[in-house]
Amino acid sequence: MLPIAVSELAQLFRNRLLLVTSLIMPAVVSAFFIYRHEVFAQLGSLGYIAAVVMFTVGAFGLYTTAVTTLAARRQNLFLKRLRSTAASDSGILAGLLLPVTVLAVAQVTVVLTALAAVAGRPSNVFLLVAAVLATVAMMVGLGLATAGLTDSPEHAQVTTLPVSLGVIAVASWVGITGTEELTLLKRLLPGGSATELVMNAWNGGVAVSESLLLLAPTLSWVVVAVALANRMFRWEPRR
Repeated sequence: MLPIAVSELAQLFRNRLLLVTSLIMPAVVSAFFIYRHEVFAQLGSLGYIAAVVMFTVGAFGLYTTAVTTLAARRQNLFLKRLRSTAASDSGILAGLLLPVTVLAVAQVTVVLTALAAVAGRPSNVFLLVAAVLATVAMMVGLGLATAGLTDSPEHAQVTTLPVSLGVIAVASWVGITGTEELTLLKRLLPGGSATELVMNAWNGGVAVSESLLLLAPTLSWVVVAVALANRMFRWEPRR
């Protein structure tokens, strides 16, 4: 797994377009939200800002990059060649996705640390970490599932849009309007419960035990995404 991950990391830094999508664009958007945090805090809250920047990195830095990477490796038959080695299927996928996952977690950590330094620390760091890790797992799972529907890296620009824009839209909807109305719907949508958990972690005022229950919908999406990936993921291009 590690040799595959090291090789993939080198490939990532050689691909300028992917580098812009996975690193630069999320960083610029996050910097804008942090710079104008007072304005956006009035619109929602600091927890809302934290959730939006987390999903911006998760959607573009992790999910889109994961789908593009897997589609590219399938198209050039690299996935097929890897399967002829001693590496297991799970080891191959873990090696390919480990670099983008680590980079995304590092980005989220840096961005949220910067927000804390500028606007004030979160009320509960443990809950915040739990929300970030659950979100990362969900986006990786959704990436694997979407990769099964994606024929090429160019096609990934289309297939990733619904989820990428969808989770950010849900985060904004929940962050601005709260969950007092349409509670069940907002929590069941991808990103809804994670956004509420981030808001609780940052803003405080909600019992930890109650907040931890919000992990269930996000982890359920992980299970659904993995099940879809097992059904749809392809190791070779369509003939």
